[in-house]
Amino acid sequence: MHVQIALFDGFDPLDVIGPYEVLHAGGTATRGAVSVELASAEGPREVTSGTGGLALRATAALDPERADVIVVPGASGRVGAPGEAPQEEAGTGEPRRDEGTRYDPRQEAGTGDDPGQDAGTRYDPGQEASVPELLGRTLTTGLPALLRQAMDDPEVTVATVCGGSLVLALAGLLEHRHATTHHLGLDLLDAAGAHAVHARVVDDGDLISGAGVTSGLDLALYLLERETGPRIAHAVEELFAHDRRGTVWRARGPVPAAL
Repeated sequence: MHVQIALFDGFDPLDVIGPYEVLHAGGTATRGAVSVELASAEGPREVTSGTGGLALRATAALDPERADVIVVPGASGRVGAPGEAPQEEAGTGEPRRDEGTRYDPRQEAGTGDDPGQDAGTRYDPGQEASVPELLGRTLTTGLPALLRQAMDDPEVTVATVCGGSLVLALAGLLEHRHATTHHLGLDLLDAAGAHAVHARVVDDGDLISGAGVTSGLDLALYLLERETGPRIAHAVEELFAHDRRGTVWRARGPVPAAL
């Protein structure tokens, strides 16, 4: 199983490093049956994250014809407008969601009309961008076309961590698919035509998605279990002293009654 983790400007480092280390350890445990590399739509290059200018090097071009699995991370940056704190629903502690005015990252990024623009030339790591803006900027790169190619190939599994599923959703690739994302993005996932599921990891066949940032560890462990077996996944789980959290949601079995 060869895995490529897709890097784009403004990516969240933990979304990348967690799965990378788990899958790399899986490669050791399987004597090389699992391999993992960092890739970008533009090919080998230094890619700057959205966290303090931290950069990782993509060593390969993202290529659905080479990869068995492509992992798409989310972005790291500001939430909302500069200096704006998320408003909370009274008594819930949860950010308030305005159902009447759904936010469209494509508008903030200025992307809707020219998918051929190279967002990499416009990204300024010294300027704190919002998470929606960073996700929207991916639409101006070659990433959506490569992800569409991967989604169209039944032999390729696409996995996402945190806001990575929103990258797919904004590109129009998740319509009628079950997926999850960070809890702040579930409404946007629904608005983009996906069936948003409030779960740690969601398995929708050739699409596997993880919720919040640290779910990347659980998603990668589940990938190892699904593709190489539970003994390999358990050995890696023990190595990292991390017990995978939550039940992996799949559209199987009876629909539960109200609890």
